Amino acid sequence: MLTFGFIINPMAGIGGSVGLKGSDGADIVAEAMRRGAEKKSQQRAQIALSVIADLNDRVRFITCPGDMGEHVLSVLGFEFSVIELEVSEPTTAQDTQRAAELMLNQPIDCLVFAGGDGTARDICAMVNEQLPVLGIPAGVKIHSGVYGVTPTASGEVMRQFIEGGLVDIADAEVRDLDEAAFRQDQVRARHYGDMKVIRSGHFVQAVKEGGVEVEALVLADIADYIAGEMEDDTLYLIGSGKTTQAISEGIGVDNTLLGVDAVINHELVASDLSEQDILHWLDKMPQARAIVSVMGGQGHVFGRGNQQFSPKVLARLGKENFWVVSTKTKLVNLDGRPLIIDSGDPSLDRAWAGSIRVITGYQNEVIYPLA
Repeated sequence: MLTFGFIINPMAGIGGSVGLKGSDGADIVAEAMRRGAEKKSQQRAQIALSVIADLNDRVRFITCPGDMGEHVLSVLGFEFSVIELEVSEPTTAQDTQRAAELMLNQPIDCLVFAGGDGTARDICAMVNEQLPVLGIPAGVKIHSGVYGVTPTASGEVMRQFIEGGLVDIADAEVRDLDEAAFRQDQVRARHYGDMKVIRSGHFVQAVKEGGVEVEALVLADIADYIAGEMEDDTLYLIGSGKTTQAISEGIGVDNTLLGVDAVINHELVASDLSEQDILHWLDKMPQARAIVSVMGGQGHVFGRGNQQFSPKVLARLGKENFWVVSTKTKLVNLDGRPLIIDSGDPSLDRAWAGSIRVITGYQNEVIYPLA
């Protein structure tokens, strides 16, 4: 089951219908209310989440009190829990920032928020690139690349993610206009940072006409990307399989096709490691990552053919230090089934379940369910 963080900025877009060209700042919000403006962001958030309402047994939410998320989820009948947050009336940018900060400590797979560019700025200030995010457009100004083109489009991306479709994760800019200048018919946009955004999956690399991947080219792209990302004085544990074999070949080292090899500074330092060998190397090297591939047809990432990555090893490394690699064709052929972790430790499997990032090409990743 996937878990979404969910934040609504109730004041987003409130100045648009009454001609204020934005909603940033307490004075603008007060003037909008004086002019009879109505809150629209909850309605737009509800439109987005209605797209996945029939999947409520496959998703849960962690959200904010009242108008900042709780009310919409209650209406739609989703399972959710509410974080402890004192909310102002009317809500402020500080409420959004505090909510985003609290979400960093929650076990969520993606942070979904409804708002405009000001909301995106507030989220970005706390989250940066630490969590995958998705915006539901509800503001006056939507210049940031973190939002779906419509609330329904945002809901469709969420649906594709829940159903195991290919969902890319990519850097997107957070931009906002100077509202004071905008009211004087001057457009001044500023870049405030980047966030990791989920978006509808598509073939973009090493693809022939007709959308069919050329496996050899894709594997070469993945190998080139991994080689460029490898850091000095870091232990890399390269797992079994043809995909990881291509990575070893790409960095110029020998490979144990059905084993785990150790590489430091682009040099092979040990081959065909056992669980105890890996634990020994982890004692020696404080900086370590592992590279594993997806088993074709079945979708196993851990527990089939790579039992050297035992529960002890997985716990020592941590989920964030595993690079999972796969072609998109292999993921598509799973037909929506999740990737699988079967480590032998049910409690660890439950803790790691949810989603995982998968490298699918050069500077190209998707985020995919893990169960």
